[in-house]
Amino acid sequence: MCRSIKTLRPPALPEEATEEDIRAAALQYVRKVSGFRAPAAHNREVFDQAVDAIAAATAELLENLEVRGAPARQPAG
Repeated sequence: MCRSIKTLRPPALPEEATEEDIRAAALQYVRKVSGFRAPAAHNREVFDQAVDAIAAATAELLENLEVRGAPARQPAG
């Protein structure tokens, strides 16, 4: 769908995805789906809420994925 969104899980990304990486992917997704690079003022709030929701869902997904063959993740600490 959106080729500019990079894979954020190991081994495609050698280090852990940062919050910035996750937010950038969420923003690209919302831009693609909405068809707007930047929303008009009257759509800014809903656009930003969508980016926040998708970033949160992405972070949760990455936190809970089990990637076979990858080294075990160390619990945050």
